Amino acid sequence: MSKPTTLTKEEIKALIARQAGIDRVPEKFNIITDTTDFFRLEYGDVLVLDDRYYWIKRYEKEGRFGLDDEPKYWVRRAVDLSDNSLKIIKLVFHEEFETNVAGVKIKCFRSPKKEARILDLVAEHPRFMHGFSLNDSAGNNIRILEFIPGPRFDSIVEQSGDSHEEYFHSHFPTVLEQFIDLVKAIKFLHDHGEKHGDIRRDHILFDRERQINRWIDFDYNYLHGESMWSFDLVGLGNIIIFLAGRGDVLVGDLHRDQRALFDTLWGEDLSISYRNRVANLKKIYPYIPDSLNRVLLHFSQGAEIYYENTSQMLDDLASARADLAV
Repeated sequence: MSKPTTLTKEEIKALIARQAGIDRVPEKFNIITDTTDFFRLEYGDVLVLDDRYYWIKRYEKEGRFGLDDEPKYWVRRAVDLSDNSLKIIKLVFHEEFETNVAGVKIKCFRSPKKEARILDLVAEHPRFMHGFSLNDSAGNNIRILEFIPGPRFDSIVEQSGDSHEEYFHSHFPTVLEQFIDLVKAIKFLHDHGEKHGDIRRDHILFDRERQINRWIDFDYNYLHGESMWSFDLVGLGNIIIFLAGRGDVLVGDLHRDQRALFDTLWGEDLSISYRNRVANLKKIYPYIPDSLNRVLLHFSQGAEIYYENTSQMLDDLASARADLAV
């Protein structure tokens, strides 16, 4: 539980002045110790957790497909007034939804305690976001995350190369190496009995300072059936399809702009997750090696065999990497 604040408003103002300058000290702000109603936490307020003071700045925005720029009021950017470092603060927000993969309904829900547990697990692993958790005065599990300076991995990929062919031959081998490292990181979670829970391409950030990609956002959990890793694996499949295609190859775009290619497609060529995306990319880009395309086809509507774990996927990715090097 958080201790009562030991600083007065005037003392907190002096602390802000030392870190940010006298001109940036707000005239009015609230001192918050209970985040149960996170809408009460406003720009300029100071959140006190275990005698640490976090000066609240803006809220973060959703990067999920179809929800870009939607505010995430439970995720705030803040300045740690002890050292002036930038932090991402994730407050407790309980959310549940159902998704459908290959006709199977999967129930997903947010679990702050799961994310806190994984933060402890990956504290020394470079491929994940880092941080720690603590409780506010009401017992809410708050996660304090280090800010990762850099763009999303998928944004870098979309801007690489003047054409898909140039991208695939000049940039994709490096992209594949980076993806393999990311899959190995997910294997690390699985080997420790944990799952990421929300594997999406917008949950990979390129850390400019460390020059590596890092996974973020582990607070989703899901109720699994026979395979504990199935949903994570499908997420990895969606990402490798995106990376191989330098973006999503959409059925509607092909129908409008490349009708001859569209006419070669069958239902089995489409993504198991999104029926408007092509998984069998060799039909679109014939220079894609068979070994890589076989990986993609594991995540198509026509798949008869699915990956059961990350080791199987990594074996096939290694074969694809070898063929690209020839």
